[in-house]
Amino acid sequence: MTRTEEFEELRPMLFSIAYRILGSVSEAEDAVQETWLRFETSSTLPTSTKAFLSAVVTRISIDVLRSARFQREKYVGQWLPEPLLDDPYEDPERSAELADSVSMAALLLLERLSPLERAVFVLREVFGFGFAEIASAVDRSEAACRQLAVRARRHMDEGRPRFEADRRERMELAARFFDALREGDVDGLRQLLAADVQAVGDGGGKAPQLPKSIVGADNVARVLTSGFARLDELGVTLELREMNGQPGAIFRDRENKVINTMSVDILDGRIQMIRSVINPDKLGHIGPVGDAWALARQARQTRRSTG
Repeated sequence: MTRTEEFEELRPMLFSIAYRILGSVSEAEDAVQETWLRFETSSTLPTSTKAFLSAVVTRISIDVLRSARFQREKYVGQWLPEPLLDDPYEDPERSAELADSVSMAALLLLERLSPLERAVFVLREVFGFGFAEIASAVDRSEAACRQLAVRARRHMDEGRPRFEADRRERMELAARFFDALREGDVDGLRQLLAADVQAVGDGGGKAPQLPKSIVGADNVARVLTSGFARLDELGVTLELREMNGQPGAIFRDRENKVINTMSVDILDGRIQMIRSVINPDKLGHIGPVGDAWALARQARQTRRSTG
């Protein structure tokens, strides 16, 4: 097997490691590309290509995350991970860990960890790496990595999200939610929401967004139906898709350009959390991005003209 073939075989795993550490599709892709450049220019072949590449992509991701932390502190409004439509890495033996770790809720929990804790947790708990491999990847002793893993696991367990187990039931409830949203059905929407439901949006100051976290079924139903009313009149379409392993949708304008993504967390037959990513910088990997500001202006004009 050539060096290129070895790398391409491991690329899905490398991306999946980087995405979980960084919470960004674009940054993860850059980290994987940098890993390839270092592998391609290496004068010697490693004993284990998997161990070598995993270590390189982890170190690159840690460095990027340390820099990104400073930028995220200055972020305008709520920061959310870039939405992931499909996780390219599949491992039947670790499918549960892989699915849980890619949800928006889990990625936001990971944000509370230090970069080293986050990397150790991802490599150990999600991908099942041994502590010798992890120690090599993060340049720490095995004992230190075990301590990092314990601390990270404790933090994650304290806030670990729970979701509805049955995938079909989740998708059916989500479909009803998005139908009610599209139709502006406040009562229908309210019936699907938990009493303490929250809605948050990430526009990054570059697109219209929720002014703050909206809490409570009545408030969320009213704000969402007001904001998304008459989507059909504006030529906006909804494409139901899994988003980070949870039910969601992609909103597109009349030119089929991406305007927004929305995902929902469901538990006990009710929607508990709604997360909307509308920052155009976070949507380019899904497809061409539309102008959310222009769409918002059209919506206001439509409301004024119809009274």
